[in-house]
Amino acid sequence: MEDAYARSATEVLEFFSVDPTRGLTDFQVAEHGRSYGKNGCCDHGASMQLDSADLFIGDVSPTNSGDDYEEKIGISRDVSLLPQEKSTPFWRLVLKQFDDLLVKILIVAAIVSFLLALANGETGLSAFLEPSVILMILAANAAVGVITETNAEKALEELRAYQADVATVLRNGCFSILPAPDLVPGDIVEVSVGCKIPADMRMIEMLSDQLRVDQAILTGESCSVEKELDATNVTNAVYQDKTNILFSGTVVVSGRARAVVVGVGSNTAMGNIRDSMLNTEDEATPLKKKLDEFGTFLAKVIAGICILVWIVNIGHFRDPAHGGFLRGAIHYFKIAVALAVAAIPEGLPAVVTTYAGYDGHSVCLALGTKRMARLNAIVRSLPSVETLGCTTVICSDKTGTLTTNMMSVSKVSVLHSANVVPVVAEYIVSGTTYAPEGTISDSRTDVQLGLPANFHCLLHTAMCSSLCNESVIQYNPDKRSYEKIGESTEVALRVLAEKIGLPGFDSMPSALNMLSKHERASYCNRYWENQFKKISVLEFTRDRKMMSVLCNRKQIQIMFSKGAPESILPRCTNIMCNDDGSTVHLTSEIRAEIESKFHSFAGNETLRCLALALKRMPLGQKALSFEDEKDLTFIGLVGMLDPPRAEVRDAILSCMTAGIRVIVVTGDNKTTAESLCRRIGAFDHLDDFSGLSYTASEFEKLPAMQKTMALQKMTIFTRVEPSHKRMLVESLQHQNEVVNMWLFLTYMWQYFCNLHSSLCGDNFEGFSDSDLATPVPQPSFTDYEPSVFIYIDITVNQYQCIPKVAMTGDGVNDAPALKKADIGIAMGSGTAVAKSASDMVLSDDNFATIVAAVAEGRAIYNNTKQFIRYMISSNIGEVVCIFVAALLGIPDTLVPVQLLWVNLVTDGLPATAIGFNKPDSDVMKAKPRKVNEAVVSGWLFFRYLVIGVYVGLATIAGFVWWFLYSDNGPKLSYTELVNFDTCSTRETSYSCTVFSDKHPSTVSMTVLVVVEMFNALNNLSENQSLLVIPPWSNLWLLGSILLTMLLHALILYVAPLSALFSVAPLSWSEWTVVLYLSVPVIIIDEILKFFSRSSRGIPFNLRLRRMDLLPKQEVHAK
Repeated sequence: MEDAYARSATEVLEFFSVDPTRGLTDFQVAEHGRSYGKNGCCDHGASMQLDSADLFIGDVSPTNSGDDYEEKIGISRDVSLLPQEKSTPFWRLVLKQFDDLLVKILIVAAIVSFLLALANGETGLSAFLEPSVILMILAANAAVGVITETNAEKALEELRAYQADVATVLRNGCFSILPAPDLVPGDIVEVSVGCKIPADMRMIEMLSDQLRVDQAILTGESCSVEKELDATNVTNAVYQDKTNILFSGTVVVSGRARAVVVGVGSNTAMGNIRDSMLNTEDEATPLKKKLDEFGTFLAKVIAGICILVWIVNIGHFRDPAHGGFLRGAIHYFKIAVALAVAAIPEGLPAVVTTYAGYDGHSVCLALGTKRMARLNAIVRSLPSVETLGCTTVICSDKTGTLTTNMMSVSKVSVLHSANVVPVVAEYIVSGTTYAPEGTISDSRTDVQLGLPANFHCLLHTAMCSSLCNESVIQYNPDKRSYEKIGESTEVALRVLAEKIGLPGFDSMPSALNMLSKHERASYCNRYWENQFKKISVLEFTRDRKMMSVLCNRKQIQIMFSKGAPESILPRCTNIMCNDDGSTVHLTSEIRAEIESKFHSFAGNETLRCLALALKRMPLGQKALSFEDEKDLTFIGLVGMLDPPRAEVRDAILSCMTAGIRVIVVTGDNKTTAESLCRRIGAFDHLDDFSGLSYTASEFEKLPAMQKTMALQKMTIFTRVEPSHKRMLVESLQHQNEVVNMWLFLTYMWQYFCNLHSSLCGDNFEGFSDSDLATPVPQPSFTDYEPSVFIYIDITVNQYQCIPKVAMTGDGVNDAPALKKADIGIAMGSGTAVAKSASDMVLSDDNFATIVAAVAEGRAIYNNTKQFIRYMISSNIGEVVCIFVAALLGIPDTLVPVQLLWVNLVTDGLPATAIGFNKPDSDVMKAKPRKVNEAVVSGWLFFRYLVIGVYVGLATIAGFVWWFLYSDNGPKLSYTELVNFDTCSTRETSYSCTVFSDKHPSTVSMTVLVVVEMFNALNNLSENQSLLVIPPWSNLWLLGSILLTMLLHALILYVAPLSALFSVAPLSWSEWTVVLYLSVPVIIIDEILKFFSRSSRGIPFNLRLRRMDLLPKQEVHAK
């Protein structure tokens, strides 16, 4: 029953044919189960062990959430009211990890290498080292993917935990405790304090003065919601408007009532969230797409080069050195396989497969996540780190993210004196948390009060705040923070009492600070509770909107009252003066002053206001009645709010500088959200929020074209429910951040058609106002100047800037939007459902942490590019080395095991250290990068080639140098070197075994290692010179280079290792040549960086000029 909120209770009961005094019969239960379905099916063994005591949980507060909340309520995770989804088979998860082109090429290369080793009769470790290492690397990568992918469906499992286990149900005229999954539409259910709502239900009877429900997990509202029996007559009602509906998974915090079930299982609000999550598909991140494209391109190039090398050497298949055509073909095929191994950076497939959307240990991202963890941003999905770098829109929850989610008193208004002219004093209270820390200052003089408790009205405000209060504030040593139990407004009053302090002690502030934090939490409140003995309490009711407590102290009885100003003030006949503590008659002039201050607090400043009062009662009175709540003495007016975090303003301004738009999304009302944005101070450049602030229902009513325009300017989105958040994310993801070209063409078409209707056909009658985003007058030719021409400034590349949306949330209601967003950001204090559906968790719930994470994401992307650049340019050098050696016809410069050592060890350590590169100082001054920006641009790839070609040629040069010029070498001629394969067939002055000497390949391998170490220094920055960013800016990189060189020296000078890698010790003269050949790579890259800096920033703009698209009114007036 979807419209139960709009019908009366009687109509809903008649719809289900249920008697509210007897409930459903067994026959009706069976019928309704067949017609509407049951609430779920599961094994209820554990649930049936609960008794009625389990239905009452006294310690329930809106802040209880997540796993702690589940423990308090006593949820059994065995209960599954929502259908269980089938998990992906294990074997399919394993195969999925190898579904990558580069990985497949490596697998083929390993298998071929293994078969060739068997065919050649090779034995020992060296024969199978290469294929074994490659397969072990790929197996480890697959294991990581399988392990982490099994966590992908945790959000749905956590969601089921928010369903209630049992319910108190009226059937056949008797109440009984039944498993919640047995409920059917039409069941009458009774709920009380602590009960978790088992299904969506329509209120039918109130069994207490009021019923309040904490539905923060569904709507994000910071305070509990009062429920009522009346029908809701709101068009397009959202969850917040349905005040007569109890939603599945929410918790009753006060009161008792009965309701009829109107929705079960998937047809509940919680079920809708589950369906939204199931209908969300994970999309590849921008870098994942680009890496896939680059990997495909690289694979094609590698395949082409391998085939080309094999074909070019067909003429050498019959060389005597090979022992026949077939062996020659196998020999060069092995070279082609070695070339494939050299061309593919073994680290790159790990990066690509990690970007498939699962957690892993890719180099730059894993290092970046550790830094982000120190910033209180816990990354659950590594690809999300990179996506942060191109985020263009942050949809931020208001409560707890932009604000502290700690209601705090910010202003107190009292009557200062009535001796001459009534003067209303206003005090400003500092402090935005539950900590008893803050000052009280006079708003007129801005002077801080040294002893606030010496002012009579402030003293009695502290008394009333402490005594007329049911909440608790305590210090949590584990979390090192102050926590609340109870309603936020009452906790705010307790904190105010602590800030006011106690009277009569000149050293009061410093004395309180000497207490331990545990004692300090409620020291002043406990003092007043010990001074006054509570005798009777009149609880808050909806009609009175106030509560009162009768207290006794030293044979004096006083009634303290607090409540809504509109309820307290009319009951007051006197008012207390702050200067001398006297009580004067509450005249109409004073009343008008107080009411004016109340309207200022509640209106312009959108503060939540409470009025405090007291009354002297007869000694001996034991109980209070409603009749006692009259002739009160007004104490003061208290204004409180959920204050914005101090660091939020700078964070939002940083977003604006970085080209990131912030949209405040909240379930609260429009006025409150707009007031918060003004209070933050980051939106001061906006005169007002007209056209920038929308409620969900206002936005839904807009025509499609106006929605498009509204999305481009929207700053505040209020009164939202889960479907609205997901809708906002989807709309933004399909919305271009700049003015769409089609919109411009529409205006142009309207202009010309209205100017000359003949251009659009004889039947054209002009565009109506609804055709365009804003009403456009029908112009005539005389409305335009003769020199009308069109101006539009279009940055061509901006049209490719598809928005990337980050969405924050903490409740179950946020889960679908978090899952749908490009970056889902959950709060550390939020529900387990939200955390499971998110990509990142903020442990401090702070918006500023998001901005810091965005900056880190941009830095990580830059480091990832440098990592890829380093790996690719180095491997291009290896490819050039092997390819050119084959073309020249010289002996093999490097054997496969040497190539593998270089790729995995000497390349791996510096590549990892590149992830520690410091971010550029202007990282948050640049606009978000476009999602279709190539990881490797044309110019950057040219730089790869230049560096790679030099690396390859330098490696070959070292090899040739040893044969031609080294004092330790044979000093052959170049002709003799290229004809090495015919050495055995002709007479020579040297032994043919010289071509099997290990020294030349050792020199070439060492040149390759050292030149790549210098190339690693080039990758400290993409375009900045080493003179600007010196090598010691990344000590990790220097350390990795040193360690790499030590490892290389180890295999050169330790006999068993040198034999394994076919190398020999080098002399000093050989090391000198190695350095001469390696250093120039820095000079070459410095030149390329200079050209990059010189050519960067040239705009590619298409400019057409215009005067205006609309008529000029001032011209027409002339």
